[in-house]
Amino acid sequence: MASIRSETASANIPVVALIGTRDTKGDELAWIRRRIEEHQCRVLSIDPGTFSDGGADVGAAEIAKRADSDLDSLRHGGDRGTAIEVLSRGTRAVICELVEQGVIHGILAVGGSGGSSVAAPALQAVPIGFPKLLLSTMTSGDVRPYVGASDVTMTYSVVDVSGLNSVSELILDNAAAAIAGMAHTYVARQTQSRPHDARPLVTMTMFGVTTPAADEARARLEQHGYEVLVFHATGSGGRAMEKLIASGLVAGVCDLTTTELCDNLVGGILSAGPDRLRAASLCGVPQVVSVGAVDMVNFGPRDSVPSQYSKRTLLQHNPSITLMRTTADEMSAIGKEVASKVAMAHAPTSVFLPLGGVSSVDVPGQPFFDPEADTALFDAIRQGLSGTHVEIQELPMAINDPGFGRAMADRLHDMIQVTVAS
Repeated sequence: MASIRSETASANIPVVALIGTRDTKGDELAWIRRRIEEHQCRVLSIDPGTFSDGGADVGAAEIAKRADSDLDSLRHGGDRGTAIEVLSRGTRAVICELVEQGVIHGILAVGGSGGSSVAAPALQAVPIGFPKLLLSTMTSGDVRPYVGASDVTMTYSVVDVSGLNSVSELILDNAAAAIAGMAHTYVARQTQSRPHDARPLVTMTMFGVTTPAADEARARLEQHGYEVLVFHATGSGGRAMEKLIASGLVAGVCDLTTTELCDNLVGGILSAGPDRLRAASLCGVPQVVSVGAVDMVNFGPRDSVPSQYSKRTLLQHNPSITLMRTTADEMSAIGKEVASKVAMAHAPTSVFLPLGGVSSVDVPGQPFFDPEADTALFDAIRQGLSGTHVEIQELPMAINDPGFGRAMADRLHDMIQVTVAS
C-alpha cells in the first residue's frame, strides 16, 4: 500500500480503483482496464478473488489480512459465505484508506452476485459525491443491498460477466467511460475552491402529511442563508439523511418528520432502521427534532396490511399506501425512543412538541385524531428528557399550523450561530 500511495501521488491524472476477482473474470478486467486507461486514467486493481494467482495492486492476501484473517484459511475452509464476508470487510478497509488518503478518485466494481456482495459495502462506505459504479448481474432486481443509503451508480451487465462478446464489450466500454468521466470531474472539482458565498447545509425531513410545516421551515431557513436539503421520510430518505449528516457536510438538522421510527417499531414498509435519529446526536450537529407523522405506520395496498391489524384504524392514503394509526402504547414507545436518542446529543438540541396534532390527519375532524395517544407520546418525551440538557419546546398548535415550522427554523438558526461562535 505504501508503494501504491507514492506511485499514485506523483501522477497528474485520475486513479480509478478497479475491483474484481481475477480468478473468474481476468479477461474481462484486463479489457476494461485498457479502456479506462484509454480515457486518460490510471487503474489501481483490487482483487478479492479467493483463488486468484496474484498480479493485482492489492491482492486477496492483503485484503484478507485487513479483515484479520488469512487467505489460506479462506481457501481451505470450504465456506464460501465466510470467505465473502471476510473479503468484503477487507475490501471495505482497503477502499476507505485509499479514499481517505486521496490515492483514488473513482471506483468501478465488476461482479456477479458474489463479487457484488463483496464490493457493495466498500462502495457504500465512501463519502457521498465520490464516484462509485457497480457493474453487476444483480442490477435488474432488488438493488437495496448493493446501494444502501449511498449514491452508488449501478449498471446492469445484461449478459453474465463471463467472457467477452459483442454485447458484453458494449456494456464494459460504457462502464469504463462512465467511471473515467466521473473521476476526471471529481479531480477537477477537488481543485476548485469552495465559493466564499456558499451557503451552509441544513437537512430536513418531510412527509405528505407534514408538508405545510416543512415548507414553512424550509423557506425560513433559506431566509437565514442556508441551503436546505429535504428528505422524504420513506425509509431510504431517512437512511440517506443520516449518512449525509455523518459525512460531516451538514451545519444543522431540522428533523421535523420522524415517522420512520413508527415503521421500524411496528413493522411497516418505510422503516429507516434502528439507527434513525442517531447521526446528529453522535456527530455533534445542532438539531431541532419534532414528531411529525408519528401517528401512522405505513403499509402497502389495503389487502397487504397484516391480519393482526385488520381492526385497527386504517386510512388508504393512495392505492399503494395504507396508513395505520399508532396506539397510545406505540406512541409512548416512540416517545421513549426519541428521548433516549436525542439525550445522547453532543451539540445543542431542541425537541418541538405540536400539542394540537402531529400530522394533517391528527387534528379535530380527521380520522387519526387521538388526543389520548398524542398525550402518551408527549408524556414519554417529557419524562425521558427530564434532567437532561435537551430543551423541550411545547407549542399549543398542530404541526402544520402557521408558525410551527418557522419556530423550529428560527431555533435551529440560533443554535447553529452559537455553535459557530464557540
